[in-house]
Amino acid sequence: MDVKYDLASYVRVLKMASTPSWNEFSQVSKVAGAGVFLVGLLGFIIFAVMTFIPGGP
Repeated sequence: MDVKYDLASYVRVLKMASTPSWNEFSQVSKVAGAGVFLVGLLGFIIFAVMTFIPGGP
């Protein structure tokens, strides 16, 4: 493991990184929120189905 090479790579990435615009941040937030909502909805549906079948919790 070459620590010097790894640190140089990390510094190069941080120099290239930039703060997103408000529009880009808003769009990413909406997509992430929709993903969280869909995963939660899927979990709730699975919970509801498992509750109504015999032998559920």
